[in-house]
Amino acid sequence: MSELKLRLPEAVIFDMDGTLFETDTLLVPVHHRVFETLREERLYVHETPPVERLLSCLGMLLEDIWRQVMPDSTEAARKRADDLLLQYELEGLAGGEGELYPHVEETLRELKSRGIKLFVASNGLEDYVKGVACYKGIDGLFDGLYSAGEYATSSKVDLVARLLQDHGIQSAWMVGDRSSDVEAGKGNGLQTIGCAYATYGRAAELDGADVLITDFRELAGLLEK
Repeated sequence: MSELKLRLPEAVIFDMDGTLFETDTLLVPVHHRVFETLREERLYVHETPPVERLLSCLGMLLEDIWRQVMPDSTEAARKRADDLLLQYELEGLAGGEGELYPHVEETLRELKSRGIKLFVASNGLEDYVKGVACYKGIDGLFDGLYSAGEYATSSKVDLVARLLQDHGIQSAWMVGDRSSDVEAGKGNGLQTIGCAYATYGRAAELDGADVLITDFRELAGLLEK
């Protein structure tokens, strides 16, 4: 972990996938169901792409994800994949699938107890982001759950800017596992914390983060430095 001196934040803004939520614990079975249905509906005739391809795209906007995962698909197939992905994710969450990373809930509660405002800023769909928080029992800890799906932002820089403006936040940490999170923090003058425990992106994606953590509990310790 870096020894950089962090300023005590008024708020902490979290990415969802690969930061709070261990997405592959939900997404692996969902991925296969999506492509089975697309083939049944004759919208996609190829074999199911490797799930690793989808996981490596987490953090992107959904329209960009499908272009990477199935570049040979039609627009109709990609739009149907949007709907199926959300449907099957919510069904999985309702059925108890998917896990938060270790120590997420207890650490969020500790941060909250110290008077720090907590937010999520995700490039995902609104119902998915809110669904994860709700089904995993952490929605009540957040002052706001922001998603590209709800606010129709074209980048996470814009989404975080909207969040900061809406809530009058002057100082915050941006916490995430992808380059888009580092960019969102830096683009808004925030200090950034990279989650090096996530395995979905390349390590180089966190270049430029002020601090790297390998365990979610380290966040509480950073407040002491």
